[in-house]
Amino acid sequence: MIPRRWKVIQTVREKFSCRQCETIAQPPAPFHVTSRGFAGPNLLAMVLFGKFGQHQPLNRQSERYAREGIDLSVSTLADRVGACTAVLQPLHALIEDHVLAAERLHGDDTTVPILAKGKTVTGRIWTYVRDDRPFGGTAPPAALYYASRDRRQEHPAHHLRSFAGILQADAYSGYNGLYDPARAQGAITPALCWAHARRQFFELADIAANARRGKQAPAISPIALEAVKRIDALFDIERSINGLSASERLRIRQDQSAPLLADLKALLDEERSRLSRSASVAKPIDYLLKRWDRFACFLDDGRICLTNNAAERALRGFALGRKSWLFAGSERGACRAASMAALIMTAKLNDIDPLAWLADVLARIAGMPQTRLHELLPWEWKQPDLQKAA
Repeated sequence: MIPRRWKVIQTVREKFSCRQCETIAQPPAPFHVTSRGFAGPNLLAMVLFGKFGQHQPLNRQSERYAREGIDLSVSTLADRVGACTAVLQPLHALIEDHVLAAERLHGDDTTVPILAKGKTVTGRIWTYVRDDRPFGGTAPPAALYYASRDRRQEHPAHHLRSFAGILQADAYSGYNGLYDPARAQGAITPALCWAHARRQFFELADIAANARRGKQAPAISPIALEAVKRIDALFDIERSINGLSASERLRIRQDQSAPLLADLKALLDEERSRLSRSASVAKPIDYLLKRWDRFACFLDDGRICLTNNAAERALRGFALGRKSWLFAGSERGACRAASMAALIMTAKLNDIDPLAWLADVLARIAGMPQTRLHELLPWEWKQPDLQKAA
């Protein structure tokens, strides 16, 4: 392991004057990523990726740099982070346009504490993921994030105001306005997540967890166990058709999944008629049956996935990171985190190193014409000829 080295670049700009016309000439100043900034693109990329990609708060980064002999205060790092977020905003806007132009999106949200006056409020990070690879789509995957101070319905309505495709999400009632046929942009097609439905049955049929609980464990529900087995059979079919075209997926589902789904509904209807309202397994059965059309819509469209796991994977970083950084310092800070997370997660989805990509983008974005800005997007930067040029 070779320790990293820090390098200070000093630029000498000599002035020359002409003895005849007294004109003064001087080489132009080098490009700075941020206005009047002294940090180079590699250092800034390291700070950004450490904070938003590896969830290391700036105070910990500052302490680590100090042990290496580099004095970078937390306030200085915070200023540079804010400035870089503004510099990268045009690239974020291109990713936003790409994601919202999809035929199908995965949507989800998670909590994030946001500092308020004397306390923290429970804010939200929303994500919308475009990933067409399960049905053979050629569009590059990308992720989009937004931050808000609450979970009101107006937030997804604003985020998806120009979207009119398929939304794969949970049964959160805040999305219901998007499914309204009277919506100006047209109704969004809902597709609910079978992983959410299965999870509720699995908690009542988890034999291994019951064994760990000992004598205090509740009895295994035979109805829940049977439901889990039948849902798992649907998942087995989905694994075999992952990556096929939408039409081929639809054909196989009609042949293999449709009979299994009809049997599952018949079983749940019969068992529910025998159960009391207080039965523990009645809640997951009702959750599924009351929304059956939205759960079964994957039989009518090969683009729909069985689960919303793409969005849940995109939120995993925030779920783990909030234990490290505890809270966002402000609503503006949460929005910055959402913006940077979109860039880093999109790079990861396209199998490129976010650190190397950010360093190159920060070094080139100011000199890139607006018409060529798309060349810095992760899926185009990934091409060998562009990497060589960089």
